[in-house]
Amino acid sequence: MSVPSKILVVFFLLLLVSATKTVFAQGDDKEGSVSAIITPHSSDGIFSSTASYTFEVKNGSDTREVGKVSYLVTTEAGKKVKADSVKVNIGRKSSESYNFEIPIDKPGFYKINFMVNVSDYDDTTRKAFGIKPEQIRSQYAKPTDFDAFWQNTRKELDNVPPEFKMTELVDSNKNGHRVFLVEMKSLGGFTIRGYLTEPIVKNKNRKFVVLLGLPGYQVALGPMMGSDPDIAMFTLNIRGSGNSKDVINVRRDSYILLNLEDKNKYILRGAIMDCIRAVDFIYSRPELRHENIIVAGGSLGGYLTVALSSLDKRINFCSAANPILSDVRNMEHEVDWPINDIHKYVNTRPGLTMDKVYNNLDYFDAKNFATNLTCPTLVGLGLVDNIAPPDHVYVLYNNITKVPKHIIIFRDLAHEIGKKYNIYEGRWMRDQFAMF
Repeated sequence: MSVPSKILVVFFLLLLVSATKTVFAQGDDKEGSVSAIITPHSSDGIFSSTASYTFEVKNGSDTREVGKVSYLVTTEAGKKVKADSVKVNIGRKSSESYNFEIPIDKPGFYKINFMVNVSDYDDTTRKAFGIKPEQIRSQYAKPTDFDAFWQNTRKELDNVPPEFKMTELVDSNKNGHRVFLVEMKSLGGFTIRGYLTEPIVKNKNRKFVVLLGLPGYQVALGPMMGSDPDIAMFTLNIRGSGNSKDVINVRRDSYILLNLEDKNKYILRGAIMDCIRAVDFIYSRPELRHENIIVAGGSLGGYLTVALSSLDKRINFCSAANPILSDVRNMEHEVDWPINDIHKYVNTRPGLTMDKVYNNLDYFDAKNFATNLTCPTLVGLGLVDNIAPPDHVYVLYNNITKVPKHIIIFRDLAHEIGKKYNIYEGRWMRDQFAMF
C-alpha cells in the first residue's frame, strides 16, 4: 500500500502556525565540559501513575564536580506539585546516573524542570509528562442550545447563494496539475477564496479523493500540489485570511477578537460557515468523490477541522493537529494567547466582562464540537505546547466517543507535529477510502 507521506508532510508544515522546534538545554557534551541528559521512561511521556526519569550527568572535565541534581514538578498553570534533590559528587572524566520516581495521583499533564548545579556547571532541562490523560474531563458543560445555535447558523448559510466561480490559473499544468482559483459567497454575503489542484490524468472520467486543507491562524494558503494521482487538494482561505481579505483585513492579533462580545457576529461563526461552504463547493464538482473527503489542518486549522467535521456529516475523515481553543474557560493562567489579548479587549469595552465573553465562547469551544463527531478522527499534539496545551487537547479528544479515533503525542515538541503523524494519517486515509 502506497503512502502519500510527501504530500501530507509538506501540507502540514504550511498549515501550522509555528514550525519552530523547542530546544531543551542538554549541555554541550564537549570534551572537558559537563553535560546533562534526561531520559524519560516512556516514549510519549505518558505514565499510568508514576512518572520516571533517568538523569545522567557527564563530567568531561579534569576536576571533580560537587553539588546536586534536582527536579520541580508544577501543574500547567505553574502551581508546585512535587520537588526533590540528590547530592552528587562526580569524579573527573566520568558520569553518574540518577533515577527519579515521581508518583502523581491526579490525572493531568505536568511540567517538570530538571536542574543540575555543580561546581562548574548550572543548567535546567524542561520537560512535560501526562498521568492517565484518558481520564481528563472538563467541569464545564456545553450550552443546552449549542446544537440549535449551529443549526440556525447553518440555515442562515443555506439562504446565501454560493455563486461558485472557478478560474484556471495561467500555466497551471506545468507541474502535472490543473490549478483553479475558486471563489464563492458565504455567510453574510462575504466572498471567500481558495485553490483547487487536480492531477492531470489520461482517464477523463477519473474521480478524485479530496483533501480539504484549512489554514492556521492568519496563514495564507496557496495551491498545494502532491505526487498522488488519486488526490485533489482544495485549500481554503477563510474570511480575513489569505486572499479572502476583501472586507475583513485586520492586524494579526486583532482577528480572533472581532465581535467577541456577540456570538451571532463573532468572526469564528462566519469562518466555520466558510468551511461548510467549501464542502458545498466540493459537492458541486462532478470530478470529485463526495464520499471520500478528508479535512485536515493544524492550530486554528485543527480547530476548524473539528468544528467542520462536527457540523457537517459529509466529512469522511477528520485530521486535527494541535487544535486550539479547547476547554477555553480553563485556559486562565495556563496560556498567554489568546487569553491576555481577550482581557485587554474586555478592558476597552464598557460593560463587557470576562463572564460574558466566556458565555459566548462556549458556543465556539472545540471540546463542545467534539461530542458530535461522527467520522474517524486523528488528533496530534505536542507535549510542551503552550498554545494548545495537552490537557486542553485531551479534553477535546476524550469528548470524541462515537467514532474510531487515535491520538499521536510528540513528547518533545511544542506547537507542531512530526512526520510520524503524517505517515499515520496517510495510511489511515487510504485504508478508510479503500485507496489500494
